[in-house]
Amino acid sequence: MILESALLDVRPGQEEAFVAAFEQARPLISVQPGFRSLELRRCLDDGRRSRFLLQVGWETLQDHTEGFRRSAEYVRWRELLHHFYEPFPEVEHYGEPVLRG
Repeated sequence: MILESALLDVRPGQEEAFVAAFEQARPLISVQPGFRSLELRRCLDDGRRSRFLLQVGWETLQDHTEGFRRSAEYVRWRELLHHFYEPFPEVEHYGEPVLRG
């Protein structure tokens, strides 16, 4: 499994609207071929309450980069979510765990 990871810095004051929009966007990604899991977590640290951690599990890297990102659903995903970010997030992909605890 591939893990997509992104730190999402949401414009201050827009956090609740972002979460509501994400709830609308979730079905767009969950129906994609190769989708395995999704977690969205809010940062608890002082001064970082507008930061979220998104982690999405995919069967393969291509399921995300070529499948979802080239899909009609991704167009709607962008419309719902991308205007919340400042700055725009860097998305990274990780392979199987090297160590487990």
